[in-house]
Amino acid sequence: MQSEATYRMTVEYDGTNLSGFQAQTGVRTVQGELEQAIEQLLDKPVRITGAGRTDAGVHALGQVVSFRCASRIPVDRMAAAFNGSLPSDVSIRSVQETEENFNARFSATARRYCYITLNSSQRSALHSRFTGQCAKPLNIDAMREAADLLKGERDFSSFATQLVPGEPTCRLVRKLEIRRRGNLVLLHIEANAFLRGMVRAITGTLWDVGLGKRSPNSMAELLESRDRRLAGPAAPSKGLCLVRVRYGDTAAQSWRNPVKYS
Repeated sequence: MQSEATYRMTVEYDGTNLSGFQAQTGVRTVQGELEQAIEQLLDKPVRITGAGRTDAGVHALGQVVSFRCASRIPVDRMAAAFNGSLPSDVSIRSVQETEENFNARFSATARRYCYITLNSSQRSALHSRFTGQCAKPLNIDAMREAADLLKGERDFSSFATQLVPGEPTCRLVRKLEIRRRGNLVLLHIEANAFLRGMVRAITGTLWDVGLGKRSPNSMAELLESRDRRLAGPAAPSKGLCLVRVRYGDTAAQSWRNPVKYS
């Protein structure tokens, strides 16, 4: 009889037509699609754990999931085998066997997201599925000044759309960079973890700064208030992508390493 092992998968998905990561009855989710594909091949139910519970419409290049199972499929053939049973908007990039106690969520030491803003008065046929649009010109220097005040360990209650009773609200933001590429504005943010809706709320608030609706220095007062009503509106989910999840010593890992396809 095949013994159980723990597996770690890196997954990418287009979240446009998915109702988020977490399994829900009656709707398509990333977890639901993955568990269905795995069960179809292994002929037994398998429960997976994701590193990030992305919301409806949010995408991923480097989501990580873990699960335990007994399988006769060689690990180097698992990705291809599972992908054959997955829909076109969900794809497994790699699978590896890992230590028994590995947990995609609780073993993670950092998560990196990217929010892409289409800063143009005209819509884009090619970018529309993966960008949030801000029609008026954004002042990138002002946004960077405000972003600097959000780095480090802070209480991010003001940027949380939903708080779990008793859940700590302090998070350590290690990186927060804003770059312009033509009419695209890329916000890269990495933290040990994120509150629900935190990245989209930060993005929407920085849009307000870039549009001159609030000053960069207002970030300090906003953090102190711990009041979500005082922050900006959440940017649309379609512009957000989970780029990478880190494990182990983050200090020894390069922030600028790109996501690589195998």
